[in-house]
Amino acid sequence: MYSPSVGVTSTQTTEYGNRLFVYEVVGLSQNTDNDNLDYPIRRSGSVFITVPYKRMNQEMRRINRMGGRIVSIKPLNADTPLQVSSNPPKPQVVEPPQSNKQPTSKSMTETKEKATIPVNIYRPNNPYIGKCVENYPLVAEGGSGIVQHLTFDISGGDLHYVEGQSIGIIPPGTDDNGKPHKLRLYSIASTRHGDMKDDKTVSLCVRQLEYQHPESGETVYGVCSTYLCHLEAGADVAITGPVGKEMLLPDDEDATIIMLATGTGIAPFRAFLWRMFKEQHSDYKFKGLAWLIFGVPYTANILYKDDLEKMVEDYPENFRLTYAISREQQNKDGGRMYIQHRVAEHAAELWEKLQDPKTHLYMCGLKGMESGIEEGLSPFAQEQGVEWSDFVRKLKKEHRWHVEVY
Repeated sequence: MYSPSVGVTSTQTTEYGNRLFVYEVVGLSQNTDNDNLDYPIRRSGSVFITVPYKRMNQEMRRINRMGGRIVSIKPLNADTPLQVSSNPPKPQVVEPPQSNKQPTSKSMTETKEKATIPVNIYRPNNPYIGKCVENYPLVAEGGSGIVQHLTFDISGGDLHYVEGQSIGIIPPGTDDNGKPHKLRLYSIASTRHGDMKDDKTVSLCVRQLEYQHPESGETVYGVCSTYLCHLEAGADVAITGPVGKEMLLPDDEDATIIMLATGTGIAPFRAFLWRMFKEQHSDYKFKGLAWLIFGVPYTANILYKDDLEKMVEDYPENFRLTYAISREQQNKDGGRMYIQHRVAEHAAELWEKLQDPKTHLYMCGLKGMESGIEEGLSPFAQEQGVEWSDFVRKLKKEHRWHVEVY
């Protein structure tokens, strides 16, 4: 959780032009992440960094990502600091706020203030051109379909994001009308720091879309998903975004996070879980409960299976994993086991947890999933004398109901 970024006001833009400025920064400490910086970290914790005006916003973001806080900005060789504003002009520098800065009228588990989330840094008319650095399969032998994990280098631009957001991909070429293809949105599968933990990459989990044409019976492949699943390392890729404020992870380290995923709907939850259990943060140490209920057709289709099961082994008190494997498991009526059946099996426990204001429920996967969850939980709600639609409305009002389906 990084502090909101700071920036000079618009009047200062014309006044200072291309002059040099000095940032006084606190909160950085000498470690392996900043040993290669070209300025020393003093024992007092203060650092003075000289920055040209045109790089001010970029340097602010870098400082925030390293956990630092700018306490003053002044022109080089001047004694009077500039006024530091938490509401900079466009291009806006946006970072997630600190959880201890939330107004007292809001729940401490409410997701990050939406106004401070980075949105549409890159748009379709001017996308960021990243580079594919890896593309590997996630489906084991015997599974169905093609699902790939892709990582893109974004170090050459200004693209940054937080867990729970999406990016757009614009496939090359034109459609049947000769117009450029429209972008397709994909949930980000990496934390804000990227799979390399260096703030220089973003990752996706992509399934190749394949279906039979209803009239001709011909097999049709999705334009963008096919492009991505067969993208070679080193290839360029046009990226837009980020977008999305619905699926953000709350800052509360003691929250209960219930995640319901089908197939590649695991993507945002991979980002959540990696932040909780695979990365080390001085300002975020998850101590709550994360419960993932994951629906797939076959065991071979359990994406990131080894990583998930290792987290269960390493954090048994904080991470719980439940599978619904439709082609291999049966529900209580002898039919295929889908995610709504697992929800129904655990309805009492899930209902109890949802009464706690610290609990957030997330869904990500195919359209129709939400009605399936209603099928699993609404009968139990009715037994408690509660109308399911009223209960969902209450969760939405409290910002504890998060749904992303496609």
